[in-house]
Amino acid sequence: MISVKELNVVQTPPVVTLSAKAAEMVRDILAKEDNDQLALRVYVAGGGCSGLQSGMALDDPSEEDVTIDYDGIRVVIDNESLRFIEGSEIDYVDSLMGAGFTVNNPNAVSSCGCGHSFRTEEESGSARGCGCH
Repeated sequence: MISVKELNVVQTPPVVTLSAKAAEMVRDILAKEDNDQLALRVYVAGGGCSGLQSGMALDDPSEEDVTIDYDGIRVVIDNESLRFIEGSEIDYVDSLMGAGFTVNNPNAVSSCGCGHSFRTEEESGSARGCGCH
């Protein structure tokens, strides 16, 4: 048996992953849009309680984006967001408090109670009072 090490294969983790539920919900949303050009954009922007916040939108990819095919779903990430979001899992949670997408980000060293705002070790951002209710 040949090992991965013998083949010099380097396995890298995917840039982002989607849980089965998130993938199902994204497929449903994309099907309703009826536009083959759209992809799921995942991004990080300044702001929020902890300095950075993640977001998602349906968008047309640009040539500068990193494009990932995740089980038939095109996911696009701009290069600036990539360093903050790499290794994250997108999930869809349906609970008594509400339903929606969430990003489980291993790069976050702290986050706000709302779950949308975070801080990384290298980018501390400027924390503000939590407006989550």
